[in-house]
Amino acid sequence: MQQTARIEELQRRPAPAARCQPLALFDGLLWTGSWESNRIYGIDPATWAVVADVAAPGTPYGIAPLGEALHVVVSDGGEADDRYLYRFLPRQGFVDDSKTPCPQMTGSHLASDGKRLYLGQMHERRILALDDAYAVGETYPLSTRSGGFGFGPGGKLYFIAADDDFDHLTLGTFALDPDAPEFTPLAAIDAGFRSLAFDGSAWYTANREAGEIVTFTVH
Repeated sequence: MQQTARIEELQRRPAPAARCQPLALFDGLLWTGSWESNRIYGIDPATWAVVADVAAPGTPYGIAPLGEALHVVVSDGGEADDRYLYRFLPRQGFVDDSKTPCPQMTGSHLASDGKRLYLGQMHERRILALDDAYAVGETYPLSTRSGGFGFGPGGKLYFIAADDDFDHLTLGTFALDPDAPEFTPLAAIDAGFRSLAFDGSAWYTANREAGEIVTFTVH
């Protein structure tokens, strides 16, 4: 399908730690997690100062706000690489008794439309809608792998589609229709980019292996 837009990069800034992937905006801060340090960081977007630094109960793969908390997908680091969902309260830390197995013990990218969470399960080629108790609602099948997704202008879900080897990435929109899910490509995007968070005017993404957080707009 024809691409109809272009990406304009605004800034590339250092991540708080190596191999940062998940991104979310909450409580005035940009939140991210590192696969290298297994920690969650809160960054002041205006000064780029790290104002929160908290140990995670494993490797953080996805993060999204819903209600009064952030919700984090965490790998336990075991041989099976089991994944769990946790609540995280910025002023208190991870809520120990919130640990909940992801469906089929798998999940990575996480997004929220303010009403529900959306959990990406790339090996299952689907996105699951979850309520705030992590109960599964609708299932949205995927035809591609994904480098991340997040809600943007017009309440649309923006999606980074990837080929099997992650050599070519395309940013587009994804229709959340269980019966007719459809990806509409907009523009080619850097093959290193992972995760999406929108601040109302620009997108944040993580250039994970380069240790950068990038802001960009779509025209």
